[in-house]
Amino acid sequence: MTTLVLFDFDGTLADTASDLAAAANLQRTRRGLDPLPVERLRPYASAGARGLLHAALDMQPDHPEYDAHRQQFLTDYEAAMTVHTRLFEGIPELLEKIAAQGMRWGIVTNKVTYLTLPIVKALGLDKDCATLVCGDTTPHAKPHPLPLLHAAQQAGFTPDRCIYVGDDLRDIQAARAAGMASIAAAYGYCGPEHPVESWQATHIANSPAAIWPAIQLVAKW
Repeated sequence: MTTLVLFDFDGTLADTASDLAAAANLQRTRRGLDPLPVERLRPYASAGARGLLHAALDMQPDHPEYDAHRQQFLTDYEAAMTVHTRLFEGIPELLEKIAAQGMRWGIVTNKVTYLTLPIVKALGLDKDCATLVCGDTTPHAKPHPLPLLHAAQQAGFTPDRCIYVGDDLRDIQAARAAGMASIAAAYGYCGPEHPVESWQATHIANSPAAIWPAIQLVAKW
């Protein structure tokens, strides 16, 4: 039986940080604040609107203006979310290797469908993707295992034949809860709080090129 390799999207397959940071900085400039460097905002990119509003405005969900700023952030991001976004270097070659070995691959992200699908199509990932599960596809998002289990079922795989690759602690937590092997994408955004080495991933990949050797090790079921 073959293997299904599931990927997180932001910070794992696609480098979306510049476009996310641009939307976050728009929230600052509207308040008369100077924009922050992309590298300052980059670690928060995997945490979506909540993480970026925290980094850009020091604003938490319990702030009375949070919902309005969140909606404005999402509106601004949707208007310009494919300007700088690209696949990480080495990802196209990795996907080709997976396909050449008769394996399948898919995407499981907490990003909602209306934001994910246009980017997936713009990057040409929609043609060969075996399954696409977004943050609003199932009742629960990662770190809950349901999105990963739904993706496996949709693609026709049991969890023990799946590998999940992600750049956030909740990705590895979701994989563990789903009974899947995991690869931590240490080249991604990863967040500022927990070192990658503490996530207890099956393997750690410091570059997209390092994912394939890790897949080979894990896939020797």
